[in-house]
Amino acid sequence: MQRLKQPIWLAAILGLCWSIAVRAAEYPDFVTLVEQYSPAVVSIQTKSEPRERPGRGRPPIPENSPFHDYFKKFFEQMPDLPAQPRSSVGSGFIISPDGYVVTNAHVVEDMDSIVVGLPDRSELPAQVIGRDKRSDIALLKVKTDANLPAVKIGDSGKVKVGQWVLAIGSPFGFERTATQGIISALGRNLPSDNYVPFIQTDAAVNPGNSGGPLFNLDGEVIGVNSQIYSRSGGYQGVSFAIPIDVAMEVVEQLKTSGKVARGWLGVLIQEVTPELAQSFNLDKPRGALIGQVMADGPAQKAGVKTGDIIVTFNNQPVRHSSDLPLMVGRTRPGVSAPLTVIRDGKEQTLTVQIEQLPEEPMLQQAIAEPSTRNRLGLNVTELPPDQRKPGSAGVLVKDVEEEGPAASAGIRPGDIIARVNNVDVNDVGQFAELVKALPVGRPIPVLIRRDNGALFLALTIPDKTE
Repeated sequence: MQRLKQPIWLAAILGLCWSIAVRAAEYPDFVTLVEQYSPAVVSIQTKSEPRERPGRGRPPIPENSPFHDYFKKFFEQMPDLPAQPRSSVGSGFIISPDGYVVTNAHVVEDMDSIVVGLPDRSELPAQVIGRDKRSDIALLKVKTDANLPAVKIGDSGKVKVGQWVLAIGSPFGFERTATQGIISALGRNLPSDNYVPFIQTDAAVNPGNSGGPLFNLDGEVIGVNSQIYSRSGGYQGVSFAIPIDVAMEVVEQLKTSGKVARGWLGVLIQEVTPELAQSFNLDKPRGALIGQVMADGPAQKAGVKTGDIIVTFNNQPVRHSSDLPLMVGRTRPGVSAPLTVIRDGKEQTLTVQIEQLPEEPMLQQAIAEPSTRNRLGLNVTELPPDQRKPGSAGVLVKDVEEEGPAASAGIRPGDIIARVNNVDVNDVGQFAELVKALPVGRPIPVLIRRDNGALFLALTIPDKTE
């Protein structure tokens, strides 16, 4: 009996060693990755000179209050706030030995001094070659005689959900911090970024990581860490990176001309829900539903109409409405592209010549022009980018007719209409369709956002036949 124990123990030990070896083989060698590729990751320290900030704010009193004029006068007499300098720390990575550095546009926005910190603790002043707000990519250049270490650029088109990734950056100023995770999802569309199909990961990303690289296990950069989804302001397991393919397309244009030219179709779109698919006699939800065609835009010139459903663009299927801005934005202006739409239950092929996406003020004007007085007696426009928040869309009220239904309900200019008749408002085109379908003669719930709060109002469209 004693003789049997020795082989049993030996077998148990061998089995344990084999189990440990198998488990070790299941995990990637992050040590080697960090040692080889972190030298090309940099910190970015930014400063802005003090700027005068107006102290005259909007009085926190409703305009119809008897105290409004008193407080307005009080606020107008307040002195300007003292000027304050700003400083912050972000991340970036070197893409060429001669000193080109990629980071996020928001890291260097409105900054007067930009310094790139290298792993050897040396610091180099950087020049902004170009900054693209829509993709949140900026290209910097540092002057140096040395051959700087550069990253390897990967192919984000080959990325798969579940694969391991490594993020390196300077969260909270802690330089060259490495965190690991997996790809959680691909092609994420965020409300404020219609031109980026984000990579979602669970790698820990915090303030200061912005602009840093996301590596695959081959040591290739597949993304630029950009945003987190958080209720606390810190990491909560949901991080977003700009695919490197998108980033490098922007970088090449910034290097050549200092700005980015994107394609523009000139439509406002919405998602085709199962209910809408059934109402349009589609076999399943697909495509992008046209809620508004902008006057004199490429789509109108090509014959696209409100109510059309775009199901292919440039011979590529449009499965979700979020696919279309990405496809159009990456199409060079001047290119003629085939467009398949479903109209009255039948497919039609049109040819559209893509134009250049206008600058933001011109674009807002183009969007707002068709938004004339409607049944509610108000004008609306799309939300400016700085007022768009994840999970909360809506339209901005420009002005209100004095004796119209909207004014009677208490809606004011500057309000954000978030929901009408229990339906969330996504954009101007969808809002117009909702208003057309509203019943008359009975109160309709309208949810508005005003002064960082939310308020339901009851709106009634009068029955003019009475």
